[in-house]
Amino acid sequence: MADPESEKLQKVMARRGLGSRREIETWIQEGRIKVNGKPATLGDRVTREDQILLDGHKIPDEITDEVQVLIYNKPEGQVTTRNDPEGRPTVYDRLPKPSQGRWIAIGRLDINTTGLLLFTTDGELANRLMHPSSNIDREYVTRVLGEVDDAMLTRLKEGVLLEDGVGKFSDISEASGTGANKWYHVVIQEGRNREVRRLWESQGVQVNRLKRVRFGFIFLPSRLALGRWELMRQKDVDVLYDMANLPRKKVLDLTPGKQSQIKRQMNKKGRGKSAPESNLNPADKNRRKRPNKREEIWSSGRPQDSTPSRGRSRSGKSQMDGSSQPGREKRRPATNGGGTGTSRRSKR
Repeated sequence: MADPESEKLQKVMARRGLGSRREIETWIQEGRIKVNGKPATLGDRVTREDQILLDGHKIPDEITDEVQVLIYNKPEGQVTTRNDPEGRPTVYDRLPKPSQGRWIAIGRLDINTTGLLLFTTDGELANRLMHPSSNIDREYVTRVLGEVDDAMLTRLKEGVLLEDGVGKFSDISEASGTGANKWYHVVIQEGRNREVRRLWESQGVQVNRLKRVRFGFIFLPSRLALGRWELMRQKDVDVLYDMANLPRKKVLDLTPGKQSQIKRQMNKKGRGKSAPESNLNPADKNRRKRPNKREEIWSSGRPQDSTPSRGRSRSGKSQMDGSSQPGREKRRPATNGGGTGTSRRSKR
């Protein structure tokens, strides 16, 4: 019988900010973890008295029960991995060092996709939010090249067969566009590899722009330029824990010295210099130049015409940022140091 005070190995390591449960399970299979001198196996349970080694190094003791969460506007040309064997720039190159633990990505974006990425020092939170059973909305703005008709949109909402099973959009709304290229807002509730692109490609059309603008109730702030990041405030972190059905945790209080250090890091590292300039949106290359309508859609994640953009929450309510659109709720700007992503709950 298992010790009532024991816990699964991957859960303990995730809580200490070493990685997500899924990532740690991979390390166990690779033989990188030992418990009391013996190679760990999936299903192992540990207590506080057990010695855990990762790559021959003792893992840190329990850290304070406080958390940091960061929102990042990923540019093209960066991969969502810590070490890329091809030597390409990674999203972690642009992030500040957390006060404790390490950053764990909540999901991934491929190298050609831009937009909202969340990072946390709480591995359990990351695991819950990434798990397929969470059914959390992920909203994208996408530009599609090819003929799109109502029958195609119906098939994409009802479900089409992909290589790894049936996939579908839970919502599709046309944003704007004329001719061969058209903009759409689409919503999926899974995080499978390149699922948005593969769904469109299954219908014989091509995605030539893709940007994530929402994860659950968290929206990408329009003020956050490509390659920039912000630490999230307590109220928005509370929203994430509620989405994951986990007890809320307090956001780590930063000393004045740490706050100054963070601000310096934002100016030094948060400009996305690792993304090739040719991959960046023209509206971001020259801020003084007035962008055209399509550039405005791409840079802000919302249409500028009179067509409303929809983004369903899990409650089914329509919600999408649109500060210039009539009858739309405006985002509330950040009021304290560091700023945050914008979160909104649907009114029930």
